[in-house]
Amino acid sequence: MTACNASQGHPSFFILQGIPDMEDKHRWISIPFSSMYFITVLGNCTILLTVSTERSLHKPMFLLLCLLALTDPGMSTTTIPKVLCIFWFRQSEISYEGCLVQLFFIYSISAMQSAILMTMAFDCYVAICKPLHYATILSNSRIGLISLVSLVRAVLFILPMPILLQQMPYHANHVIPTTYCEHMAVVKMVCVDTTVNRIYGLVVALLVAGLDLSAIASSYVLIIQAIMCLSSKEAHHKAVNTCTTHICVMLISYTPSLFSFLTHRFGRGIPAHVHIILGSLYFLIPPMLNPIIYGVKTKEFRDKVTKYGCWKREPTTTARGQKLVW
Repeated sequence: MTACNASQGHPSFFILQGIPDMEDKHRWISIPFSSMYFITVLGNCTILLTVSTERSLHKPMFLLLCLLALTDPGMSTTTIPKVLCIFWFRQSEISYEGCLVQLFFIYSISAMQSAILMTMAFDCYVAICKPLHYATILSNSRIGLISLVSLVRAVLFILPMPILLQQMPYHANHVIPTTYCEHMAVVKMVCVDTTVNRIYGLVVALLVAGLDLSAIASSYVLIIQAIMCLSSKEAHHKAVNTCTTHICVMLISYTPSLFSFLTHRFGRGIPAHVHIILGSLYFLIPPMLNPIIYGVKTKEFRDKVTKYGCWKREPTTTARGQKLVW
């Protein structure tokens, strides 16, 4: 155990080790990481550009998709550029303040994403169970209010994490054996009792992810009940298709974060490099796949993207008055 640094306060910097025992493979690992990051930025920018320029997409569902397209690359950008600097240039140092700022943005954006996914589940519920009241229950202005509340909730819940860490003395060894400033990894650098930090992190996870997942589950129980009552096969298929997209996005978003949360606390038998690689992929795979899933599963959005992919060529009208879709 290294000596406590209480007399000197907090360290001036930390060293992010990257992926322990795989330093010689960092540059090879950077190839898929940088490729996925590029696809993430490109895909989410495509969503933002398409929705912002097409007035027909200015609807609650697509506004929620835009919020997700803002938080997804935001989450990736808080970590991946620094990860690539470690892999490419061996620039492992991160200032103490920079580490806490990164930690704050990682978890606050994650909390916002959770709120967006919960709102998307509610959107599915209203669209299927109360279609006649959809416009009054979910308006664009209410989506704006929900996004503001999500931001405030994230800041209020996450801000105490770096504040608590700032009051702590640290070990003389400043090496963090991971690629980013994960909360529990930084807590393990503290050389005094960290019960408050650990309990607070657990409480936040339960309040944010736990309550949001409970609300999502409740929405889908009501949705399933409504779908079972549908007599029309076409309506049944449309309802299932509406839910499938959100379920895919939700599973992709929650599964890696819950895995990272649980393994940091209880997964002592998992090799460090496996945990770190999978934890880092959390910032890449969901943000990369979300635009692809919505592009494939949502016909209205797919048609608009296809139009831009064809350089905005207008539909051709045949002699019989039929429009050919490009």
